[in-house]
Amino acid sequence: MNIENEKHTLESLLQTVRDQSARKVDYVAQTDSLKVRTDGFTKKTQVFLEGVRGEPTKILTANGVAFDQMVTKAGVDVRTGRRLQQEYPDVLDHLMNRIHTQESRSAMLRTFDGDTSAAGDATHGTLRAVVSDKFKTFDNPDLLESVLPTLIESDADWEIVNAAVTDKRLYARFKSRLMTGTAAGVGDVMAQGVVISNSETGHGSVQVAQLLWTLACLNGMQTANKNRTAHLTSSRSDGDTWAMLTDESKRLDNAALSSKLKDITAAYASRDMFESVLEQFRLAAGDIVENGMAAAQPAVNALGGILKLSKAETSSVLDGLMQTIQQDGYRGEPLSRATMVNAVTAAAHKADADSVSDWQVLGGKVLDLPANQWQAIASVPVAVAA
Repeated sequence: MNIENEKHTLESLLQTVRDQSARKVDYVAQTDSLKVRTDGFTKKTQVFLEGVRGEPTKILTANGVAFDQMVTKAGVDVRTGRRLQQEYPDVLDHLMNRIHTQESRSAMLRTFDGDTSAAGDATHGTLRAVVSDKFKTFDNPDLLESVLPTLIESDADWEIVNAAVTDKRLYARFKSRLMTGTAAGVGDVMAQGVVISNSETGHGSVQVAQLLWTLACLNGMQTANKNRTAHLTSSRSDGDTWAMLTDESKRLDNAALSSKLKDITAAYASRDMFESVLEQFRLAAGDIVENGMAAAQPAVNALGGILKLSKAETSSVLDGLMQTIQQDGYRGEPLSRATMVNAVTAAAHKADADSVSDWQVLGGKVLDLPANQWQAIASVPVAVAA
């Protein structure tokens, strides 16, 4: 089976992962061997790691992710650290170097290598993460090598929809070309999907989750049911054990994780799993907002309060609602819980890559809202003009 799409998204993803994998280098060092220096003009912070046994010094320019981790691990609030970096770089450097020396600890520096200086006495690279020396590594190539063959061999005929590799995470979302069904109304066709994600920089565990796609607009909703979402490993939860393992044991541990990923990914080809969530959507179409479109704004505001959204995020949901009521399956139909799910997931279209999955998870939460919370939205009062 061919899981590539017309945009060659998979090819681009694989090339990015291969390029990054070829440049990855990890160093474990005591913080008292590091020197932090911030350029007063560029406002970029560099970490100098002295070479040992004739190796050149490593000069690592911290990206935003690594900088935030570095100051946080030193006990400095991120906002304060960023302000010092921009306005008082000398103060930042003195503070970080003093803490690194007085409170020395072991850390893993995850980097992308760079160029060697003309004199050959230093190498320049990018510091992309500062994590515990017990950090459990299961990197992006490991994830793709586990999942892609399973998708390719599946009878569900999977196709990649979108993918991204950010400084924090890798995301890839797929949909089945064959496993589709009608959900909230006539014309509202949905497809089974799966999303995989991973972080090489300490921003969450390896994850495989069920995803439902609304085909009219390619909104995705990530199901919140725990038996359909597998958080399979954590760099923190078993870090002490991981640190004690030999390289061979670590290899076997990752091989076991890879095997679990294959099995769980294969399970998403189940028609029963798809139909169970589809039935939830059909029922959600019967959860009507009492005052219809007159209650659109108040209902969205009430939903924003329950989901703890900001004003800007709530506004994005309202925009999504306006889009949803114009699409097949919702046009001319009563305002319902199913409409609200699509309104929330529509906000993902304008979100940054690291926030898309958050919106898709929120869509699943709307579908699973307890009756009392949904009733607060469905029966929200509507202001009457004097």
